[in-house]
Order: sequence, then C-alpha cells, then structure tokens
Amino acid sequence: MDDYSPRNSEDLYGLIKIRKMTQDDLEQVVAIDQASFSLPWPARSFQLELTDNPVSRCWVAELDGRVVAIMVAWLIVDEIHIATIATHPDFRKQGIGKNLLLHTLRCAREEGALTSFLEVRESNLVAIEMYRQFGYTESGRRSGYYKDNGEDAILMTLESLPGE
Repeated sequence: MDDYSPRNSEDLYGLIKIRKMTQDDLEQVVAIDQASFSLPWPARSFQLELTDNPVSRCWVAELDGRVVAIMVAWLIVDEIHIATIATHPDFRKQGIGKNLLLHTLRCAREEGALTSFLEVRESNLVAIEMYRQFGYTESGRRSGYYKDNGEDAILMTLESLPGE
C-alpha cells in the first residue's frame, strides 16, 4: 500500500483519525469547503447529506480535535460517486486526502461497491494526479460544467476498488 502512504513517514498520518462526519463538524466542514473551492457547497447541503440522503457517506479526517479534511460520497447500487473531497489549505500535501479517499473506497467496497466515479476541474492537476495514482482513468468530459468560469469537468472512473 505504499502508493497510498503519505510522502514522509514522519508527517501526520499516524495522528490523523478518519471518522464519520457529525453535526458538530459542520462549521469546520463548511470552512474547509469555502477555503478550497470557488463554488463551495451551501452549509445546508452538508446538513442534508448528513440527515436526509440515505446514499450519502460523509467522512472527516481529524487532527487533535480539529477537522482537517472532508469527504462526501454517494453509494449508488454498486458504485461510489465521490461528490466532494477537500483538505484544509494548512494541511495539504501530507497524504491526508489520499488516506481519506482510500478509507472511503475501502468502506464502499465493504458495502458492495465495485467501481468509483467522480468529476474534477480540468485545471485541478494536483487532484487529477492523486486520482490517477489510485487507478482512476478519464472516461469523459462535461463541457462548461463549472458555472463560475465555464471550465470543463473531467469524468474519471476507477474500475476496481482497492482492498485491504
């Protein structure tokens, strides 16, 4: 599993706790989303994912009681759709996002998911590279998908989820 390990064995990985998102996390979750995206989700969207969407799987990565990364994914039949993933700017490039994604994919596999799907801005080269490291491949494109600047979304598919 070295492909999914943080870059430096002395960084934060051993101190990070990945757990289900709770209502108490929402303020920190929204702050991370707003710091990460030009089109952040409204706070109500995260609330609905937690309380009203039975296919939603919401996770956070926590360090010393502080949420440092977030993930929302939807388990639909045998596919896990990555809806959003973000790491707080102060904690990027330390493997936290990779570990959160790996955790989500493994949990989805335990629930019967066989494949994964996501959309990513074509300019988000860091995210695209991370997804490629997991084995995601480009499977399509949505022209003008992002409303703020008309940027295309690259559709990526992972045909086989990682195991233990």
